[in-house]
Amino acid sequence: MQKTTVSTVLRYSLVAGVAAVMATTAHAQTTLRLSTYVNEVDVRYEGFKKFAELVNTKTSGRVKVEIFGSSTLHGWSEGVDAMQGGVADISWVSADKRLPCYRVTSLYPMAVDMKKQIELDAAYAALIAPEANKAGLVPLINSNYSYDQEWWFKNPNTDLAKLNGKLVRSIGPMVSMMIETWGGKPVFIAPKEVFQSAERGVVDGINMGVATYSAWKLWGVMPHMVQSNMFYGNIQYMMNKRKFDALSPADQKALQAAATESEVWLKPRYEAWVDASIADAVKQGGTVTKITAEKRKALLDSVVGKWTGEVDAGCGPELAGKVRALFKQHSL
Repeated sequence: MQKTTVSTVLRYSLVAGVAAVMATTAHAQTTLRLSTYVNEVDVRYEGFKKFAELVNTKTSGRVKVEIFGSSTLHGWSEGVDAMQGGVADISWVSADKRLPCYRVTSLYPMAVDMKKQIELDAAYAALIAPEANKAGLVPLINSNYSYDQEWWFKNPNTDLAKLNGKLVRSIGPMVSMMIETWGGKPVFIAPKEVFQSAERGVVDGINMGVATYSAWKLWGVMPHMVQSNMFYGNIQYMMNKRKFDALSPADQKALQAAATESEVWLKPRYEAWVDASIADAVKQGGTVTKITAEKRKALLDSVVGKWTGEVDAGCGPELAGKVRALFKQHSL
């Protein structure tokens, strides 16, 4: 009787132990570190919180997204290194030479028809995906740059075509080319350093997104905006491919679905927030100079041809043709 009892106890203990291990495995949680340069004031931070919420729901808690704002994990140009080195799992990717086509097309001179921006961004991400995969990355979240990348200057009514030696903050190589074409001198400054640079007079003008500009309270130091609507912008948030591949197929699908749903959720809120930020800045003494369609076309015509060679070199003729065809479908 004693032997039977001991044997039974041991057997049930073993079964319980196995069940506990299986339960732990079933509920094992993957944590993804999402790095962004936006701060908590920025409406896009709410978009990332929505993304994290959707990921948690769609994976039944198996995947958790932690958000690190205000470039706390790495600097503006270090997204690829941060993901490859394990500092971040998801990050924005700037104009990195390891992604040569993305580098010259993620910010592109054109007037965008915003009616199908979600579809445009998704199609662009699909074109760039093979290049990203080779660099160990997976495109995940598309940004809303097309709506709000603009210009600010110390004085009102600045003519973009006549920058006359002005030092203008640039976000990357294409914007630098535009500034030089129009007679200015590009200066690269990371987003969270722009306020001090503007306040100290390091630059005469700034190229930046309205949301970032407003969230970092820059209207107070450089209040005069030129609203040009002349950019396609999709500074994508990508994910470390090894980390993505380690997820189950179901969780990979859930992560991508959450990304798309968060983009759709954010778009109207983002645009309303940008518009409200501009209106509030005007009330506080800022100005907005809107350029005409004819002026926009002239400015774009002066730079698009110069950028064609860069796109062909970065993408190769075939992919360059596909990117340009996509952009043409969604241009005004």
